[in-house]
Amino acid sequence: MNGPFDVRSDCTPDCAAHALPRVPATHIARRGAAFARSVRRALTDGARMAEPGRLRTHARALLDALGIHVEGAAPLTVGDGPGTLVVVNHVSWLDILALLSVEPVTLLAKREVGGWPVVGGLARRAGTHFIDRTHPRRLPHTVREVSELLGAGRSVAVFPQATTWCTAEAGTFRRATFQAAIDAGAPVRPVTLDYTQQGLPSTVAAFCGEDTFAGSLRRVLAARALTVRVTAHPALTPWDGGLDRRELAALAARAALGGRPVTAATGCGAPRPAAALRPAAPVPHAPPRDAPAHV
Repeated sequence: MNGPFDVRSDCTPDCAAHALPRVPATHIARRGAAFARSVRRALTDGARMAEPGRLRTHARALLDALGIHVEGAAPLTVGDGPGTLVVVNHVSWLDILALLSVEPVTLLAKREVGGWPVVGGLARRAGTHFIDRTHPRRLPHTVREVSELLGAGRSVAVFPQATTWCTAEAGTFRRATFQAAIDAGAPVRPVTLDYTQQGLPSTVAAFCGEDTFAGSLRRVLAARALTVRVTAHPALTPWDGGLDRRELAALAARAALGGRPVTAATGCGAPRPAAALRPAAPVPHAPPRDAPAHV
């Protein structure tokens, strides 16, 4: 259902493409069986799956079953005190698994994610907070909820693009949830997720437009040498310089969306500059208050 906060992406299922030849059918079958086993183990964990250690273990097992390597991971949260608002570009349903495999955080996702096969069940059991973008009057409540979580020391990961794009440079960041970080005096950690195949930019993981989970899963199962690179950028502190949510969202977007100026989408499948495929830089230690959700 479309709502007043829906964002239209230029990307469609046609954007998703393999950068390398597919793996043999026998590999696909083995991966599918391993993924099904990992899903069953996760779901049978019940409420215990929300425990950070178990959550990370299940996320890593699911990615391993799919043959996906996680590279360049650095801590997502920063310091003590308030939690960290982790703001991430959005490409795929795999983004959730990639983040949780690095550091379990509370996720804020659109309501539709709860109904996705496999991922929806895992997200619910992991304690994800779902928002309904069809009801604009709920937005202030959502901002307050995120602010309270941050104030209580819980880090929250959001996807401010509000929809998926086939590359890490398209789209813009919506600014509503950045107000929660300002209200809580919490740091903001921009994070970039890049998908590659043997170092080549790849859109095979993209889950865009009218794509189906089954179709996306088939592509991923057949992908050769698929890697997701997690790059955690230096934290932003909204209390420095009196940043408002518009300025904070713009700074975070410039960091997370490939370091490019914030503009409209550059088009489906636009080639990415080599600079965007960078190794994760070490995250500098920040003062205690320097430390991190989908609207």
